[in-house]
Formats: sequence, structure tokens, C-alpha cells
Amino acid sequence: MTSTTRPRTTRPGTARPGNARPGNLRPGEGSRRRTPVRALPAPALFAERLLAVLSGERPVHWMLGQTVGPAYEQLVQLAPGVPFGGRGGVRPVLRRCRVQQDRAVEPRVMEVSAVVATGERVRAMAFRLERATDRRWRCAAVELDDQPPRVPAQSRRPRP
Repeated sequence: MTSTTRPRTTRPGTARPGNARPGNLRPGEGSRRRTPVRALPAPALFAERLLAVLSGERPVHWMLGQTVGPAYEQLVQLAPGVPFGGRGGVRPVLRRCRVQQDRAVEPRVMEVSAVVATGERVRAMAFRLERATDRRWRCAAVELDDQPPRVPAQSRRPRP
């Protein structure tokens, strides 16, 4: 009897010596080793996401499931002006991200400030993260250095 199946071949560059698995390779064996990808902490991840929207790299609706309350409306108003748009094709870079969190008072809230550089220009961005019941962080407010702070309607007091 003859076999009708084709002989098993490997793609170029994928063969490994012996029965080596990717995690068992010694230096110099097989193809390049991959370094593990480190996950960004939630504040830095959100700063990068907000930066992508506010620089025009991503559309505003990309943040729909990651925002709550007035934050999405703030992004809808801020994004068309491309506040972090790079001049001369320079992509904005997140330089620093600092977190203010009072775990004793409100453990599910983080106030984050970020420093963003676009070429020679350095700007500030602040946002609030709130942890939902599904244990995911969501952006609840966004402020930029050149925008006046927005006060929610219920906290405004009439002046005497």
C-alpha cells in the first residue's frame, strides 16, 4: 500500500534542534528568543490611549468602553482640535505619569497626571480613573493644560 499523504516538512527558519520546545532552547539554538512583553500599569496604559485619541492617531469611539460619565463627551469635544497633534510629523511621547491615590478614603479612584512631549513642546494632561464593579479601570474625566477645568453641574453653587 502506498501512502497518499504528503511528507511533513517544516517552513524555512522554524526547525528546532531535536525535540526542543521554545521555552527549552539554549542560547544559540533555534531562532531568535522573544523577550516577554511587560504589561503597562493601568495609569500609563490609559495615558497612552488618551494620547493616541488626542493626537489624532485613533478615533474617539476607540475609547467608548473605556470611559464612563462625562469623560467620553469631553473627548468628543477635545479630539477634533487635535490638542497633541505632532508638528512636522512628530509623534507625542508620554514622558511621565504620576498617580495620586488615597486608598484609605477611596480605593477605587486614581487621579493621574501625565507629562507629554511633542518635539520641543511639553504639555500636561490629567485624568481620573475609576474601578468599576467588573474590576476594570475606566476613565471618568480628562483635563488638558490649556483647557479650563470643568465642574459638574450638580456641584456648582449659585452665587449670592
